[in-house]
Amino acid sequence: MKYTQGSYRITEKTAIARDTFSFTVLCPEIAEIADPGQFVHILPKGYGLRRPISIAGIDPVGGTLRIVFAVRGKGTEALAGLNVGDDMDMIGPLGHGFTLLEDAQTVALVGGGIGVPPMLPLASYYGEKAVAISGFRSYPQVILQEDLQLLGAQTILVTEDGTAGDCKGFVTGPLEALLSDGVDAVYACGPMPMLKAVAELCIRNKTYCEVSLEERMACGVGACLGCACQTKDETGTEHMQHVCKNGPVFCAEEVCW
Repeated sequence: MKYTQGSYRITEKTAIARDTFSFTVLCPEIAEIADPGQFVHILPKGYGLRRPISIAGIDPVGGTLRIVFAVRGKGTEALAGLNVGDDMDMIGPLGHGFTLLEDAQTVALVGGGIGVPPMLPLASYYGEKAVAISGFRSYPQVILQEDLQLLGAQTILVTEDGTAGDCKGFVTGPLEALLSDGVDAVYACGPMPMLKAVAELCIRNKTYCEVSLEERMACGVGACLGCACQTKDETGTEHMQHVCKNGPVFCAEEVCW
């Protein structure tokens, strides 16, 4: 795993929803080698532990990455307090990303809440071949729908309370309908209960599925062993892997749900 550490300049900052921010960071050596599904590890000023943030946009020509995150604690609150012209202490790109299928005709990108941002690089790759199903609790949390559309993806918005979107409920509803028409692959990121439901649905329909797991991390490179998850190989033998190093992307059938 090739990665680098440095202090990188923020070139854009936007508040895109309540307590949710989008940053563009100038980091040419990271942008040059980053893949969809990888993440960066950012150290908030005054804190000892880094925060893992998924990569929401890759521009190797411009030398920038886009990251989108919600304020979940004091660390991410400190990151959200940074502004254009400030520097971020960042390590990246980290982890194992999504598998890109050149011959795919239709793919589903399933994001739940802050699991929607890592779907953007996939939408950039697949364009009109992608159907992005995004789930949120309510209207105030909805993000990145126009971004997905601008990249060519068809969007299906779902909210649990029905205050916005195409339907009320969960992402599994429109996903099940889409699977009945046939898709080549499903990519998903979001809360664990959502990922489990998506994985079970894809396994039942014999559809290839990759999931990006969310987990607390300390080192981000597999040294501290703090983000272990239980997986199984093709023989059914269970063993432990690490979300930061072996993931965060795993095949749905590989995870012990």
